Amino acid sequence: MTDAIRLVDIHAQHAEIRSELDAALQEVVQSGAFVLGPQAAAFEQEFAEYLGVPYAVACNSGTDALILAADIVRELRGAGSIVTTPFTFFATAEAMAQAGHKVVFADIEAGSFNLDPAAVTAAVTSETVAVVPVHLYGQCADIDAVRRAAPQAMIIEDAAQAVGASLQGRPAGALGDMAAFSFYPTKNLGALGDAGAFTSADSELAALARSLRAHGEQKSEGARTYHYERMGRNSRMAGFQAATLRVKLRKLREWDERRFANARFYDEALADVDGVVTPPHAVEGQHVYHQYAIRASKRDALVAHLTEANIESRVFYPEALHLTPALASLGYREGQFPVAEQACREVMSLPVQPHLPDGGRERVVAAVRSFYGA
Repeated sequence: MTDAIRLVDIHAQHAEIRSELDAALQEVVQSGAFVLGPQAAAFEQEFAEYLGVPYAVACNSGTDALILAADIVRELRGAGSIVTTPFTFFATAEAMAQAGHKVVFADIEAGSFNLDPAAVTAAVTSETVAVVPVHLYGQCADIDAVRRAAPQAMIIEDAAQAVGASLQGRPAGALGDMAAFSFYPTKNLGALGDAGAFTSADSELAALARSLRAHGEQKSEGARTYHYERMGRNSRMAGFQAATLRVKLRKLREWDERRFANARFYDEALADVDGVVTPPHAVEGQHVYHQYAIRASKRDALVAHLTEANIESRVFYPEALHLTPALASLGYREGQFPVAEQACREVMSLPVQPHLPDGGRERVVAAVRSFYGA
């Protein structure tokens, strides 16, 4: 049997940086700074500089970064309705609900898979306190249009899949009032477990996030005070994760260039395949291809065909959030968000990761083309 082509190849990634990674982890062991500490502080600075954002706050997951942002909205605006997309990972809606807000869905654009600003306009009410656009698969949502659709609302970017993405020269993480990033191991920038970051251009919002991630403690010049201004959470990044992320951040641009090359290859090689729609990308922005997500006729059969060829693919996401049992209490029904529901039936991801084996992307294309008789 031919070797497997993986959607993500963490072993190959780590082999490329083994010596630097081992040294960084050993440094944490020697320092004893296992929670936050100098590695996290350094990562916050380096990550903010990489994005071009004034403030980054390291936390223990992308989900928690979203919850911290939602907590801040509740503290500043009170609990209310938060509009977001039904075509995303469950954590987007889950975080808003866990922070005490009502989740309201709006449909997506058929092309970008991101929130449709016109649908946001229709979903906004006097109770709306925030909107959460998701930069799905690594392409930025049109934040400016979303802001025009909901001028009274705070904008929380779910940038979990969009490290390094940009729109009109502005980076994901600096387009809204605040943003949440995930460093789950399979992300473009991945830790050795759960990790995340909150970003903002507003010093007040960043200070609130720092307090909330550490039980609501109000620190003085970084020193512990054991003085608590608010009810917070325990969402501090581990030193091992920060050290890992610092090593990988130095490689991220190179790895992204490989992703771009793979994506361009697929764009050209699949352009004439009847039954496949390759992912569109805005000419005024940078798509970072966390996933190379295509629309495919006979999608599930294509997934099975690729599996037989030892090629890993994945469906992100097979169920729209308004139809998931965990959110049944919101009262939505099938047919209310038809564009999102259609995407759930058609969208799948092909391997675009930067550590594809030699000839790997050619095998992927050959398998897709053979399935459709192209």
